[in-house]
Amino acid sequence: MKNFFNRVFKIEENQTTIKTELIAGITTFFAMCYIVVVNPQSMIGGSADGIQRELFNAAYIGGIIAAVIATLCMAFIANKPFALAAGMGLNSFFFVSFILPNIALNMEAGYQAGLAIILMSGIIFLILSVTGARKYIAVSLPSCLKAAMPAGIGLFIAFLGLQNSGLVENNEYTLVELVDLTQWKLAAPAIVCFVGFISIIVFAHSKHGFLRNGSVIFGILIATATYYIFSIWTPGLIADVSFNHMQTMFKDWFNHGLGAGIKGFKYVFDGNTVGSIISVIMLVITYCLVDMFDTIGTVYGASAQANLLDENGDPINIEQEMLSDSIGTVTGALTGTSTITTFVESASGVAAGGRTGLTALNTAVLFFLCLFIGPVVSYIPSCATACALIYVGVLMLKNILSIDFTDLRGLATAFMTLIMMIATYSITNGIMVGAITYVLITLLTFKYTKKDIVVTIIAVLGVLRYIFIKM
Repeated sequence: MKNFFNRVFKIEENQTTIKTELIAGITTFFAMCYIVVVNPQSMIGGSADGIQRELFNAAYIGGIIAAVIATLCMAFIANKPFALAAGMGLNSFFFVSFILPNIALNMEAGYQAGLAIILMSGIIFLILSVTGARKYIAVSLPSCLKAAMPAGIGLFIAFLGLQNSGLVENNEYTLVELVDLTQWKLAAPAIVCFVGFISIIVFAHSKHGFLRNGSVIFGILIATATYYIFSIWTPGLIADVSFNHMQTMFKDWFNHGLGAGIKGFKYVFDGNTVGSIISVIMLVITYCLVDMFDTIGTVYGASAQANLLDENGDPINIEQEMLSDSIGTVTGALTGTSTITTFVESASGVAAGGRTGLTALNTAVLFFLCLFIGPVVSYIPSCATACALIYVGVLMLKNILSIDFTDLRGLATAFMTLIMMIATYSITNGIMVGAITYVLITLLTFKYTKKDIVVTIIAVLGVLRYIFIKM
């Protein structure tokens, strides 16, 4: 078995071990397993009775199947430790664009029409990936933008962790604020996260390799244990979890989710469910842009964390990574879930030592088990996995040192990329605003060259997207 893994995933060549890769795969799974339940909730808007419940079940099963297939592609095609699943933000956009307008009319028509739109964008992804166009776009980005993406994603991941833990919450006037620590029930999850975060740092400095390599997962487990200890004297801290019988869920998936991307074409151009042909075109372009740059940003960030960049600062085997992502999006449209993308939480597995596709394979296996033991996943509270995200943010922030602080043009581009990722809660917005900033400064300072054509196209598409599509 050891020889098989070494031959397929080049374990020794990547200076890692099977045990480390397995621990990394479990770590990645724990960091992103929330998507199993959150994705169908975001896509469908809840799980009430009737057709909404049936579509929720379809999205639940379809999301897991697509995540498994896409992550297996990343494991065997790209041999990279990254996991894929339905992208956060895009699933909420799916609800706003296709489910909400059709709730009172035909919710199933909106669901399937949306997946047909995603299927079209996925096919475009696939063509761009096979022809190498996606790689060309990625490697043609200016160095200041490429350097800013990993650091920005690190901050984005940390902010996501702060929110998931409840440490940072909404404020009517300042938008965000620290949780009220005098209210124990509200503060408990934040304290759980902080305990986990400190535990990870301590384990990461351990002299024992087992504890050091497993620091993230041990931190998550300690945070989880702390959460349940707190729940003993905090009634209502643990939320109830309710699922249908698995037989019902698979039936609903077969009736509504399986092949939904193809079934939905009859609704795409009916002039009612989605809208005019202009709306269809802009929606396809939007999904193309968001998925492309979310993936580019995440792959650059996670690859930098894993030291898997080439001499030009570009991810090794980026073509295969893009291809895996493209296959995932097409698969998701056919299984019943929104756009599949490489997850930023993959960086947590990288931080645990993951370097090869064996990490992704292990994560895919655990996702597959969620088809049958879904309620078990919810026993790992989001505040416990949040500590891993904050830790990864700390590690990835070091990439900011790659930015040339003496070049004001590059520094301004990097700053706008960093701040917009966090302020707008979107990796894509960060990249697009960074590109627009770079192009405008380059033009106005008369430093524009032929190599800036690609970033200019990105900037123009970004401007058009902001004019015509609100996300």
